[in-house]
Amino acid sequence: MGNLLKVLTREIENYPHFFLDFENAQPTEGEREVWNQVNSVLQDSENILFGLHSYKGAGQEIRDAIQNPNDLMLQERAWNLVCPLVIKLKKFYSFSLRLEEALKSLLVSLTCPPLTPTQHLEREQALAKQFAEILHFTLRFDELKMRIPAIQNDFSYYRRTISRNRINNMNLDIENEVNNEMANRMSLFYAEATPMLKTLSNATTNFVTENKTLPLENTTDCLSTMASVCKVMLETPEYSSRFSSEDTLLFCMRVMVGVIILYDYVHPNGAFNKSSKIDMKGCIKVLKDQPADNVEGLLNALKFTTKHLNDESTPKNIRAMLQ
Repeated sequence: MGNLLKVLTREIENYPHFFLDFENAQPTEGEREVWNQVNSVLQDSENILFGLHSYKGAGQEIRDAIQNPNDLMLQERAWNLVCPLVIKLKKFYSFSLRLEEALKSLLVSLTCPPLTPTQHLEREQALAKQFAEILHFTLRFDELKMRIPAIQNDFSYYRRTISRNRINNMNLDIENEVNNEMANRMSLFYAEATPMLKTLSNATTNFVTENKTLPLENTTDCLSTMASVCKVMLETPEYSSRFSSEDTLLFCMRVMVGVIILYDYVHPNGAFNKSSKIDMKGCIKVLKDQPADNVEGLLNALKFTTKHLNDESTPKNIRAMLQ
């Protein structure tokens, strides 16, 4: 255990300082059941990202069909191209539901009394690593999705075509796959700028609401501790140098930003308030010390997807750092 998570003896500014080995943590027997459940979800995450990365869209075919409404061949060509894309979009959406359940399972394990968040991290490093991997995937998915406007264009065309019912003898089997209720839910999902992050934020908020006997601090302290773990590993060369891959540094940055955003949604005062247990000034500085290309999307996530940044209670210097 000591090799996986090292608790430093010093406490600077009352923020917890840890080194968590994101590369090598393995589940103990006590973690195995939840770990297996979450792993069955995470093992599909790379395929989801590959599918999203390779998403090409049917923009030209849709434009041709709209400009030539009486040309049935063009209508059919656009429709036949859009249908498999919609199936792919359903797959992404369905994965978000699985990810939501996985996150809830991890939150149950990492917040339950009588252990503190620090003790949970010490004893359940593999689950903490999975929690981090969910956040890492989420920010990667949303970064990709924001660069693909074709997704909403394709889905809008699909819904318009279905509702107009002007496809005559074209294949309508897709409605067995994506019925109206599913289409409505998918539409709400893809309307979000960062749909996966929104899913996790809602899931974390719902977790707190549904578990009324669990103190809010159990959840928010878990998130703030994770943020501190990542910040310290990024800013301390003796720890960051232990990673075998530079990708792990970007992993830490994404995880740090992800837990900050979740904390900002779950805590009534948010992450930017002076009373926050997250050292926001230090976290932002760590990001700004990295190459700009690596952190532009992450800084934008803090600017545009958090809930409390523009509150009056946010210190001006914190707001100025994100301008």
